[in-house]
Amino acid sequence: MSIESSEEEKLHQLAIAVIRTEAEAVANLIHSIDESFYRACKLILKCQGKVVVIGMGKSGHIANKIAATLASTGTPAFFVHPGEASHGDLGMITSKDIALALSNSGETGEVLSILPIIKRLGVPLISITGQPDSTLAIQSDAHLDASTHKEACPLGLAPTSSTTAALVMGDALAIALLEARGFTEEDFALSHPGGSLGRRLLLHVSDVMHTGDDIPTVHNTDLISVALIEMTQKKLGMTAVLDANNQFVGIFTDGDLRRMLEDNTDIHSTVISEVMTKGGATITANKLAVEAIQTMQQKKINALLVTDQDNTVVGALNMHDLLKAGLS
Repeated sequence: MSIESSEEEKLHQLAIAVIRTEAEAVANLIHSIDESFYRACKLILKCQGKVVVIGMGKSGHIANKIAATLASTGTPAFFVHPGEASHGDLGMITSKDIALALSNSGETGEVLSILPIIKRLGVPLISITGQPDSTLAIQSDAHLDASTHKEACPLGLAPTSSTTAALVMGDALAIALLEARGFTEEDFALSHPGGSLGRRLLLHVSDVMHTGDDIPTVHNTDLISVALIEMTQKKLGMTAVLDANNQFVGIFTDGDLRRMLEDNTDIHSTVISEVMTKGGATITANKLAVEAIQTMQQKKINALLVTDQDNTVVGALNMHDLLKAGLS
């Protein structure tokens, strides 16, 4: 079905109106950061258990996301559906926990019905509502006001601005707690080991390097032909060159090979020490893998040898190993 230009303009204006309405709702939340917000943060920071986030319907979807954000930023949290809570899931809540309940009206029956149990357990209650005078807000130890003037829905029915405001308030709470706890990138990576940030912050050179017999090595008295065989077998595009005491003295790479061939060097009569790169870039096994990438990029090389404090070669890796590990 084609859309006339007049219809396109109408859709354009409607979309802009929604964005403006929700942006205004979010901007107005600045006035809700008050003593109650600070009290909510202090209550959560004192909590010895978990934050139990509760919500019904669309507020339940927002509550679920807030629980996930809290958990990934250093505040242990999980979502409980209030309908299921009345049928056994309340057993998941302990006296050491704290409850965070969401309801735009503050009068959601399924949420209010479990308040007596929460109170009996002595669990502190924080709420996010759009009605500061509602039952839920009044019953709370700390209430976060996420009031909105109107929904972005032209019918004023579908939760739009109200759910966006609640979500942003939840984000504000999570990030304030993150800062208060001194939560770091490394802490974030520990809870996101499968993500790109986790790989960048948790993966070390020792996790991706080749070791033992997989390390290409020759001695400085070996012929170039021996080095080429070693490079071919180990498939890393280079080989370490060691002295008589097996100490690292240089590296021979594909680049060295190309330059050598341009000079018509005889591979069967020339020893590797005459054409190798003396010394060469190395890295230690305890460094982050991303540091290996940085070293390669800065020096415009594709492979690195890994050495220990005694200048002994303990590993080798190339750019392909790092890309394979999900780093770039």
